[in-house]
Amino acid sequence: MTNNLLAPGDSTELLAVGQVTLIGLFVTALVTAQLTAAKLLAIPLPVALPQIGAEIILPGAALAYALTFFASDCYAELYGRRAAQVMVNIAFAMNFVVLVLVWSTIRAPAADPTFAATFASALAPSTNIVLGSLLAYIVSQNWDVFVFHWIRDYTAGQYLWLRNIASTATSQAIDTVIFVGVAFLIAPSVFGIGEALPTQVVISLVLGQYLLKLLIAVVDTPFVYLVVRTLRPNGVDPQSRHVTDD
Repeated sequence: MTNNLLAPGDSTELLAVGQVTLIGLFVTALVTAQLTAAKLLAIPLPVALPQIGAEIILPGAALAYALTFFASDCYAELYGRRAAQVMVNIAFAMNFVVLVLVWSTIRAPAADPTFAATFASALAPSTNIVLGSLLAYIVSQNWDVFVFHWIRDYTAGQYLWLRNIASTATSQAIDTVIFVGVAFLIAPSVFGIGEALPTQVVISLVLGQYLLKLLIAVVDTPFVYLVVRTLRPNGVDPQSRHVTDD
């Protein structure tokens, strides 16, 4: 009779469990980001900052979306560039599945029209938000995987902290510029979708959101180390079969 429990030191089984867990975390955060995109958050700052003001305005999706970069960096470190790219791009396709399921539920006949209107306003992000978030996702997530592994190869697998922060910081900058630019400037101005914001407000949104995302990238680095060392307890890198020393 086969024992399915993890045997002590069984790194292969541990990596397999970790792989499923990280994919689950990535997808959960991504779906949560889709469902929370409609709410705008106002995070107060201890002091007013130039171009930003006394608070950071960002969509509720930003916090959940930041978690996807944490999951993808852990995944890329443990399972390789190709596996991370497959996860990112399949999840991109799953975005459309989420949208179809949500929109079809909204369109279906409702027993309570009043509640249906509330349901639709809460779960149906506007078209300009969808366009901005989808474009930002596919570009920034693939960039994150590319930069992470470029630094990894350049440093021979050393300095996990560097590739985590650098890849997330640059990809979050790309994500923020694309999302805010498309959702609140390009889509409304060029395609007439949504409401265009003044350029100064757009700049303020970009700077404020990126400031928070950069902070998250720095703060999550110890947790990346924790995940990697938990799932790779003997220090052996399955991608290169050498002992790492970060």
